[in-house]
Amino acid sequence: MPGLAISPEHGQLTGQGLEGYYRAGRRLLSRCRLRVAGREPLAVQARLVSSDRARFVATLRPAGEGGPDPVVMVERTRDADGTERITLRSAASRPLKLPVEVSLATDLAELGAVASGRPGAELPASVHDSGMRWSSPAGHAVVTAEPPPDDALASAGLLRWDLELPAGGTRTIELRVRQDGVAPSRPVGKGAGNPFSGAIATGDDPRVPALLTTCVDDLQALLLRDPERPADVHPAAGAPWRCGLAPAEALAAARMTLPLGSRLAAGTLRTLARTQLAGPGPKSGLIPGPLRDAGPHLPPGCTGIEATLLFPALLAEAYRWGLSAQETEDLLPAAERCLDWLRTAVRDGVYLPDPHPGGPLRCETQAHAHRAALLGADLLDAHDRPGAPEWRHWARQLRTAFRSDFWVEDRGGGSPAAARTPDGRRVPHLGSAAAHLLDTGLLGGGALAPGLLDKVQTEQLARLLGGPAMDSGWGLRSLSAKEAGHNPFGHRGGAVRVHETALAATGLAAAGYDKEANSLLRGLLAAAEAFGSRLPEMFAGEQRTEGGAPLPHPAACRPAATAAAAGIQLLVALAGIRPDAPAGTVTLDPVRSAPLGEVGFTGLTVAGSPFSVRVSRLGLAMVEEAADGLQLGV
Repeated sequence: MPGLAISPEHGQLTGQGLEGYYRAGRRLLSRCRLRVAGREPLAVQARLVSSDRARFVATLRPAGEGGPDPVVMVERTRDADGTERITLRSAASRPLKLPVEVSLATDLAELGAVASGRPGAELPASVHDSGMRWSSPAGHAVVTAEPPPDDALASAGLLRWDLELPAGGTRTIELRVRQDGVAPSRPVGKGAGNPFSGAIATGDDPRVPALLTTCVDDLQALLLRDPERPADVHPAAGAPWRCGLAPAEALAAARMTLPLGSRLAAGTLRTLARTQLAGPGPKSGLIPGPLRDAGPHLPPGCTGIEATLLFPALLAEAYRWGLSAQETEDLLPAAERCLDWLRTAVRDGVYLPDPHPGGPLRCETQAHAHRAALLGADLLDAHDRPGAPEWRHWARQLRTAFRSDFWVEDRGGGSPAAARTPDGRRVPHLGSAAAHLLDTGLLGGGALAPGLLDKVQTEQLARLLGGPAMDSGWGLRSLSAKEAGHNPFGHRGGAVRVHETALAATGLAAAGYDKEANSLLRGLLAAAEAFGSRLPEMFAGEQRTEGGAPLPHPAACRPAATAAAAGIQLLVALAGIRPDAPAGTVTLDPVRSAPLGEVGFTGLTVAGSPFSVRVSRLGLAMVEEAADGLQLGV
């Protein structure tokens, strides 16, 4: 980010659909069509080399070359920063003279206009330096070439070279696309701003290291700098649809990547603290965020409420993982303002409407509020700030009320309601939002916070999430297949959402329900393999069949911050790492059934130092590297 390249598998940018080079949401180049010796090379392979680079290979048999075999290989390496290298490799026994043409065009349209089918007409080009230039009221785009073309035709947007290719030799043309008048910037994840440790996974299952490496690579590619404080980085929500900051998803992604270090958490928290609403009134302390679709049975929910509740939870957990005392102290006032907003929003009651005021009482919103109260109290106590006993008392009240008010009894053992309407009616539909009830949060001493459900209710929820109506075999459906309105492609109406699948799997494992957790883990790992280890934010909730593959969702971001972070959380959770850096301890609670066999992680970060751990095939964990003085807790 902020660069993005969208290409068809043959590698030619034809100007159709979303194809093109984008920067900061604007298409700088829509057409980049290559012809060699008067025709387009025959495409034979396309693959992603990394999150910011794609490689396309084609072949050519020039006129006069006998036999069926191609003698020229054409390789195009396309980088998201706007660089394209076209390399011609000859296997001919004699020199070849090859005319090469590249046809260029752009509309300088915004991504949203392109996606909605309103890109506008192609702009007229002018010859500029060693390439072409286009201008519109929205800005200017320039393509330069090295070596300079032998001929340039502005009316057709055409650059031409007459290349002499030695026998067995190569020639390369490099194109660079840029916004005229805008200084180039180095991607955050590729420089010193990279907030992640160099984590590496090993083990019996070869899919594990591939998934971890790809997830980290995807997150690095999605990193953005806060324009107000360039030292602070945060993840964009995903490409291509949401290339900017989505507060709730940024906080969720930063939380799931704490095993790779606390720098992303710190940068994201500081960035969002600067957006927090101030002044008098009921919104004081709220972190703004847009509404989000909630499926067929509920109105849209407010992501700003979710972000406001995630803020103190992330700060509390980052502190336990090793965020410095000074950074924590600096962010504590913003966390206290989030808790003050929650106190104002619930008033003398126990439930939080979403949206506030007047919205339904959503199951997951109560889980977020409960976690914020308990982890916030833990944070306040650790820094000698007032208010912790009151928050723990309110959380107890919420637990007691929730266990009766939100539980829908039936012959099958019951289930948590998705929500309660303002008039008190339960909305009984089961979906993946219930997974947030299992995500209780980390307290001091390596302990997990209590959840909103009691033990019997948690066991019943585990049974439901592990059943075929919710577990598709690839991951957790966002709405049970038994529910009215189920749609395998519904954002929150039946599609598999990777983030909530990971929350369910790790929450079930932490609660001791290995069978259900392992099924979700194996399903999501199989889906990741089908997606080349690059998980989308969601995919269709179709039932898995022998020899089948998960169906992509046409509106899903891939890569997506929460999906990439969920892959990291899902894998590292196998070791069950629960640190308390201020106390100098770390507790290990691995998944005892060792569902993927032996697995090891090196280059993680606990208490600001490298941390390595290995889990045996017997489900026993052993620390192999840790900070000096870090003690193993019980």
